[in-house]
Amino acid sequence: MTGNDSGRERILDAATRLFAALGYDGTSTRMIAEAAGLNVATVAYHVGGKRDLYLAVMERAHEQERAVLSSAIEEITPDVDGILTLLDRYIDFCMTRPEIPALWMHRWLSDAADVAHLEEQYVRPLMVMVADAARKVVPDDVDVEYVVWTVVWATHGFGAGGVLDADGNRRGPDDPEAVARFRRHMRRTVAQAIGMSDQVSG
Repeated sequence: MTGNDSGRERILDAATRLFAALGYDGTSTRMIAEAAGLNVATVAYHVGGKRDLYLAVMERAHEQERAVLSSAIEEITPDVDGILTLLDRYIDFCMTRPEIPALWMHRWLSDAADVAHLEEQYVRPLMVMVADAARKVVPDDVDVEYVVWTVVWATHGFGAGGVLDADGNRRGPDDPEAVARFRRHMRRTVAQAIGMSDQVSG
């Protein structure tokens, strides 16, 4: 990796963390520069202005998510166990890279509203890819798109807010037991939604 590439990645890493935590509207270029240990002029040289930074962050996040889902779809078996394996891969991705779902959750709350094309450019193709893979397995009367969206909504929500335990403590992605419980619930939910809960192995 060249110095320019290294500097750019360092800036994008800092921008990703801040956009995920504070949203696009709540983050300034100066904040990103400070988090990266650079000055604003250096950030502008490597990536550009705040909008350029945001677009680069969202493109990189999309590429990482697409790589995981594409690989999973290529490897899974064309049956209900394959669908649940794809679910597992998605949950794993969201739990290990919580900043990426957080970026999209900010957009659900109208963050970066002036950057309006990203859902069509990035979200829709992934939804179509996953739904098309699922349709090869599930019955025709299943609303596959809503099953996929249910997984997205639930996984993003769990990643951001977790669940409350009996003592009122929030338990989420950093709690292995909570993640395992969430995974079991989502596997049952998806199997039931596609009408194949009786075919789940194990």
